[in-house]
Amino acid sequence: MERLIGTVSRGVRAPIIRQGDDLVQIVADSVLKAAESEGFELRDKDVVAVTEAVVARAQGNYATIEQIAKDVHDRVGDDTVGIIFPILSRNRFSICLKGIAMGCKKVVLMLSYPSDEVGNHLITPEQLDESGVNPWSDVLTEERYRELFGYRKHQFTGVDYVEYYKKLIEDAGAEVSIIFANNPKAILDYTKTVLNCDIHTRARTKKLLLNSGAEKVISLDEILTKSVDGSGYNDSYGLLGSNKATEESVKLFPINCGEFVRNVQKKLMDSTGKHIEVMVYGDGAFKDPVGKIWELADPVVSPAYTDGLEGTPNEVKLKYLADNDFADLSGEELKSAISDYIREKDEKAENLTGNMVSQGTTPRRLTDLIGSLCDLTSGSGDKGTPIVLIQGYFDNYTK
Repeated sequence: MERLIGTVSRGVRAPIIRQGDDLVQIVADSVLKAAESEGFELRDKDVVAVTEAVVARAQGNYATIEQIAKDVHDRVGDDTVGIIFPILSRNRFSICLKGIAMGCKKVVLMLSYPSDEVGNHLITPEQLDESGVNPWSDVLTEERYRELFGYRKHQFTGVDYVEYYKKLIEDAGAEVSIIFANNPKAILDYTKTVLNCDIHTRARTKKLLLNSGAEKVISLDEILTKSVDGSGYNDSYGLLGSNKATEESVKLFPINCGEFVRNVQKKLMDSTGKHIEVMVYGDGAFKDPVGKIWELADPVVSPAYTDGLEGTPNEVKLKYLADNDFADLSGEELKSAISDYIREKDEKAENLTGNMVSQGTTPRRLTDLIGSLCDLTSGSGDKGTPIVLIQGYFDNYTK
C-alpha cells in the first residue's frame, strides 16, 4: 500500500540541559528513544533539529551585564553614545541595554516608530496617521512624543517601553535622553559615537552613518566577539541572538555549531546506518498577522546545518500542472501523468527557477523553511521539546 502521510514534525522531549552536558549524546539518545517509544523508524533524509538555546546552555555561553559594560566602555570611553534602533523586548534586549548603559556616562536612545524592526509597536499605524507626523522625516523628542501619543502600553506585554528603557538606563547609572526617528543619520545631531542595535539592517545602517560623518559606529555583533573577563562570546554575532538568562546576565547565541551538527550526524549514522541531516535553529522567519510581530529576532534562523540542507526547494506546483499541462486528464491517469512529470524533473535535476510550473512555490532557503517549522513545533514555553525530528520533508508526490 502506498504511503499516505507526507511531512511529519515531532517535538522530542529531552532532559533539562545544563552547562557541560554531552549534548551530542543526549540528542542522539533522545531521538532513538523517541523512535522506539512511538514505534517509528528513522530514515535517510530525516532532519534532526536542536534549538540554539540548549546548545548555548550546554556550552555555558553566558555573559553578565558587568562584562558587557566593560566591553562597551573599552570601545566608547566617556563619549555620549547614541543607542539606535533597539528592538522592544524584555527578553531580547533589556538585559543587554542594562549592560550597555553601565558602560556609558550619557546615552541618547533613538527609537524607531511606529514600531521596531521586528514589528513591536509603540503606537499603531492609525495613531501615527492621525497625528500628522511624517515618520520618514520627523524627529520627535520624548516630550513631543508624549504630547502626541501619551503613555501607551504594548498590547501583549503591558509595558510602556519608552518608560521601561529610560528607567533601565538611569538605574544603570547613565544620563539619558530619548528621541524618535527612522533615519539613522538623525542621531548625528546629538553625538558622533553610535551603537546601532538593529539586526537585519545593521550593515546598511553602519555604512550610512560612517558616510555621513559618524566618528565611531559599533554594531551589536561587535560586542562580546571574544571573551571579556571570562565571559562567553560569539565571534560571528556578538550580542545578536542573545536572550535574557537572569536579571544580571544573558545567554549568547551558540558558537562552534558546525562541529556540533556534524558530530550529531555521525553519532546517528553510527547508531542507525541512516544519513540524517542535522541543524541548529533559533527563531523562525514568519510574521504574526495579529500582533504584526516578525518572529526573527535572531541574526539567522540556523547558525549551522549539515550539507544536505543547503539550497532552496526545487518543486513544481501540482495545481498548475492539473489545471494546465494535464487539464484534460483525471483520476489515475492524471495521477500517473503528474508523477511521471515529477520523476523526470528529479532525474534531470532541472533547476525550475523562473519556470511557470514552479510559480507559487516558496522561494526561500531550506534552512529558513525547516527552521520555521521547528520553531513552531517546539514553541517557546514549557513543551520540553528542544529537539525536533522531521520526516518526509524531502518527499514528493511520487514517493
